[in-house]
Amino acid sequence: MRVLITGATGLVGQALVDLFHEHGIDVNYLTTSRSKIETQSKYQGFYWNPSTSEIAPDCFDGVSTIINLAGASVAQRWTSSYKKAILNSRTDSLHTLKKALANRTHKVEHLISASAVGLYKDSLTKFHEEDDFEQGDNFLAEVVEQWEAAADELADLGLEVTKIRIGVVLSDEGGALEKIKSPIESYIGAPLGSGKQWQSWIHISDLARIFHHVMENRLEGVFNGVSPNPVTNKELTECIAEKLEKPLILPNVPEFVLKLMLGEMSAIVLGSQLVSSRKILSSGFQFRFAQLKPALTNLL
Repeated sequence: MRVLITGATGLVGQALVDLFHEHGIDVNYLTTSRSKIETQSKYQGFYWNPSTSEIAPDCFDGVSTIINLAGASVAQRWTSSYKKAILNSRTDSLHTLKKALANRTHKVEHLISASAVGLYKDSLTKFHEEDDFEQGDNFLAEVVEQWEAAADELADLGLEVTKIRIGVVLSDEGGALEKIKSPIESYIGAPLGSGKQWQSWIHISDLARIFHHVMENRLEGVFNGVSPNPVTNKELTECIAEKLEKPLILPNVPEFVLKLMLGEMSAIVLGSQLVSSRKILSSGFQFRFAQLKPALTNLL
């Protein structure tokens, strides 16, 4: 079996490649950097440039499933130009895939595309499920809405389409955990804002396993990629400090300070999405890290 992954060199992509190779699944991957192209039989790189719809046509050879993880990081300052990059990097990637598939014979049957819980309205009380939610009215929600719409367009080609709305990914290879851990280790860590905002998190290995589970079982539709037990920002910060055996000396970082420092991007750390994993659980998936403390013990 062979899959095509966009964003394979990123945090989630690397975890997926490792998991697929454990299961004997070969990987083709697309990269915008020619220097990152490898030519191994089980891990074959191909060049693409979604901004110009350029893509190596051979990338689809032998591929039955595409996993789309492409997209510029949201953890950089949101200037007007960078906000365009955040959106365009997601929609252009999917439009390029659709155009390329429409113009050639292929065996691709399934698209599994990353999405994000940023679609959901900021709330301390609303419990969001895939088909029962209130949509946010901020930039992140707008991006996710267009991102998912672009993925749905590939259904026009006869592909099954699945979207996985990813929460806060905890990994020992970087990402959110590193950003929270670093100031705690320097004795300047503290909960952000009120600290009451919900963090719907997931261990990186469970997220990779969700993608694999969806692929193996040919699941269509939308699934939340979050653990069954969300925590507040305060609980997350305190639990990380406990595992690091570091005290939290400073008071909460006030909301207005975060908004002054980060501007509109403060929505990433101040937003509260309480998200359900019931649907993926009902499909037969079992989390290895359903609780935060064992997850952090494993990672830290």
